[in-house]
Amino acid sequence: MKNKPSTDRARKRLTKHLEQINLYAAGIDIGSESHYVAVPEGLDDEPVRCFSCNTGDLEKLADWLVQIGIQSVAMESTGIYWIPLFEILEERGLEVLLVNARHVKNVSGRKSDVLDCQWLQQLHTYGLLAGAFRPPEQVTALRAYMRQRGTLVRYAGSHIQHMQKALRQMNLLLDNVVTDITGKTGMTIIRTILQGERDPHKLAAYRDRRCKKSEQAIAQSLHGHYREEHLFALRQSVELYDTYHAKILACDEAIEQQLKRFDAQGDPQQLRAGKKNKAANAPAFDVRGELYRMSGVDLTAIDGINDITALKVLAETGTDMSRWKSEKHFSSWLGLSPGNKISGGKILSSKTKPTTNRAAAALRMAAFTLSNSKSALGAYYRRMRSRQGAPKAITATAHKLARLIYSMLKHGTEYVDQGQDYYEQHYQDRVMKNLKQRAAQMGFALVPSSADNGSVVKESTG
Repeated sequence: MKNKPSTDRARKRLTKHLEQINLYAAGIDIGSESHYVAVPEGLDDEPVRCFSCNTGDLEKLADWLVQIGIQSVAMESTGIYWIPLFEILEERGLEVLLVNARHVKNVSGRKSDVLDCQWLQQLHTYGLLAGAFRPPEQVTALRAYMRQRGTLVRYAGSHIQHMQKALRQMNLLLDNVVTDITGKTGMTIIRTILQGERDPHKLAAYRDRRCKKSEQAIAQSLHGHYREEHLFALRQSVELYDTYHAKILACDEAIEQQLKRFDAQGDPQQLRAGKKNKAANAPAFDVRGELYRMSGVDLTAIDGINDITALKVLAETGTDMSRWKSEKHFSSWLGLSPGNKISGGKILSSKTKPTTNRAAAALRMAAFTLSNSKSALGAYYRRMRSRQGAPKAITATAHKLARLIYSMLKHGTEYVDQGQDYYEQHYQDRVMKNLKQRAAQMGFALVPSSADNGSVVKESTG
């Protein structure tokens, strides 16, 4: 009898938790050819309907939902088929939740489009679904431009490999004497070869004065065995590379125009002189100044983060950090937080969840560049690498970068690097404090062995 009140209270809490929160909710099962929509039975004589993916039918779907009084809609993120419907429903003023398909799995053995949309509608009615993050319209457009630019850069990179392959097949060892064959020296030599020049000394004369190799060393590497089929492949690779490079420049112009549409949060004139070199493949315009005007903070002040990395991150997340409750939620969304797979009080795994988040990938690349940095972040990365290896150190450092970005965007603060010496001293102090606490628990005290030596010895307190 003593347990009855607690049981009754538990039942009351359970009943309260399962109250119908969204009374005017709809569920949509997304498909490549048709969408199935389920609404509450009392709102329409035909609570489940099927609409094709044509734009006209999608508009009819939205009109029907608005007409019967639907206020919120839940749909699965199936491929890219959800995007047109999502945008049309948002334009009609409906609240649209994009949910992860893994979170709304139906009962096995009862799989159909009708049951799926009804299951989504039922879960959403009781408030059991959480929508995925989707940035505002301005950030969404910027993200689309940046992803398109990344695709173009990747395709251009593949044609650089084709150029290098054609050169190697003719035994032109240009990549041995220049750091980048797409630099000023490399491209001038390649274009001159395609114009018909074969004399290695005349080709080597196009060497830029900043090139480390001498003109004679370059000439020795340009004694080639020319064949027409390899020259043909080289010519096409150069033409395709130039085409993609032109498209990248056009994409950069669109990105610059999109950045100017954001409300100003800071004055680029207040920026301090940049201490970092311009990133490779970075846009031609002042990315750092535009990002500062857009966000009000200088993310490139963080060691390891250059202008293109900051642009990639903000294009995925935006500048409004209120969408995440804390920096821990932000890091978890990025997939950089340790996992918490626990059963029976035992930690089974702490691996980070698999994710294709582009912002997380950019932060991992930024963390990798800190291997030789003299900053506090560089010292942290090297210490983690010595303890757990490079992959885990990269993830841990990227997690720290994510927390710094969140704090700067959330509170408008500036980042000040304390240096690797400060980090090492802070680490030693923390280790010493832990050692003293453990010694005290065992009945010992740690005292310095001498005034000159920082080593310690254990003395009994008994």
